[in-house]
Amino acid sequence: MAATASALPDGLGWETLALLCVAAFAAGWIDAVVGGGGLLQLPALLLVPGITPLQALATNKLASVFGTASSSASYYLTVRPSLRTALPMAGIALVSAFGGASFAAFLPASVFRPVIVGALLVVALITLLKPTLGAVTRLKYRGPRQLLTGLAIGVSIGFYDGLLGPGTGTFLIISLVGFLGYDFLHASAQAKIVNCATNVGALLFFIPLGAVLWPFGLVMGAANFLGALLGSRMAIARGTRFIRVLFLIVVAVLIAKLGFDIWAEAAR
Repeated sequence: MAATASALPDGLGWETLALLCVAAFAAGWIDAVVGGGGLLQLPALLLVPGITPLQALATNKLASVFGTASSSASYYLTVRPSLRTALPMAGIALVSAFGGASFAAFLPASVFRPVIVGALLVVALITLLKPTLGAVTRLKYRGPRQLLTGLAIGVSIGFYDGLLGPGTGTFLIISLVGFLGYDFLHASAQAKIVNCATNVGALLFFIPLGAVLWPFGLVMGAANFLGALLGSRMAIARGTRFIRVLFLIVVAVLIAKLGFDIWAEAAR
């Protein structure tokens, strides 16, 4: 595959750069609490004149890795999530994200959007109909079975993050809540560690390809870092109930955004 030039696109103004920083800050905040920050950050990058979808996806990963690293550290120092599950998940998710990123240049997002919307609808219904879901940690498995379930989650969601990305943190949280039995706060803490690894895995593919726009990614990364730091601290202070409510809001927005994309694609 030919390398993609990483020079800045023409026509960039201060207004566009300011918009990117605001979007990155907000994305970092949302990602730190419930995931789904890519809903803001990726579309903002696509507004830049001359940027390609692959450059936008790659630069989004660079900015996001700063935020997920920031929130991972905040959660670990305060919540102390179980690294026995999170680290193996992160390792296999990193490899899987690299694999997903390698497909990103070949497969159109429209192939996956209907499946993702269906999955999000199921997630929303389960969360609404089970108000006690994720209220407290009640681990469903112990030992090897818990590890194997975590690894399966890491492989599947890691691949998705490398391929598309938006909603990865949301899918990680509901998987940790639904399949392993964590409460929303501890699920968010572990999801950030795994999400940081998936961002790194995707970058390991995109950087040699030359698809990362470094000036954008580093500036947006600083804004994403600050947003994630604020978001993780607020989530820790407010607890599981706050995260659950915001989780449902983000899922609803994800469904609306992806549903609109499907409708717009069909109308062309």
